[in-house]
Amino acid sequence: MSFNLPQIGLGTWELRGRECTKVVTEALDIGYRHIDTSHDYENHKAIAKAIADVDRSKLFITSKIELEQVNKRSVQTSVVHACDLALKELDTDYLDLYLIHWPDRAYPLSEILHSMQELVTKGKILRAGVSNFTIHHLEDLKRDGLTPFANQVEFHPYLYQKELLDYCRKHNITLIAYRPFGKGKILHEPLFAKIGKAHKKSPSQVILRWLIQQEIATIPKGSSPKHLRENFEIFDFSLNASEMKEIDALNKNERFCMPEEPEFNY
Repeated sequence: MSFNLPQIGLGTWELRGRECTKVVTEALDIGYRHIDTSHDYENHKAIAKAIADVDRSKLFITSKIELEQVNKRSVQTSVVHACDLALKELDTDYLDLYLIHWPDRAYPLSEILHSMQELVTKGKILRAGVSNFTIHHLEDLKRDGLTPFANQVEFHPYLYQKELLDYCRKHNITLIAYRPFGKGKILHEPLFAKIGKAHKKSPSQVILRWLIQQEIATIPKGSSPKHLRENFEIFDFSLNASEMKEIDALNKNERFCMPEEPEFNY
């Protein structure tokens, strides 16, 4: 088992059943190797069908534990059970990355992450991490002697979380970007069309290139072969320093993923 995080992965939120299997299969045919899922997405079994005939050592599979799966009185046992369920549904012996999906300080987050890190020694996962954690959440973990491998967060030109990015880099935490297109709403920003025209690329390719040039891995969602291929074809051009700065300046601190009780202000 090796650990090599692909820069472009496939987000599978809202993909289920046959459609999910079809999309993941098409993505793998194109060249995708990182598949991102979660217990909450209810698509583990559909993904399992798509990856069944692919060399497991060439895949990078990320899944996430939901806090609702954790029994506060028996954290370690429930974390093991949640992971075993994911492995069974995905029909795989291990996960490349396992994340706490959302922070909620009503739960013992440090204890949960510690239990997940113990799964590494058992060979059930290669790395343990978190998702949607703020700097303060990460500082809480740090005080308890814990450093997650990764923090998967919403990150795009309208939500350029530079302070969080700098913190993660300083503490060797890999930042992974989800929802890079802001549910498609930021694709209409004129700057992306302008820059894209200069490089003969689409607005989505410009955004993904902006992320990749900052060494931020990302997991855009795509469902059509056209979009899947377009999202993957971003390694044959580069943005210059001026273009990067123009995109940086678009930040509005605007989120497109808002759960019922977020802790983004913590």
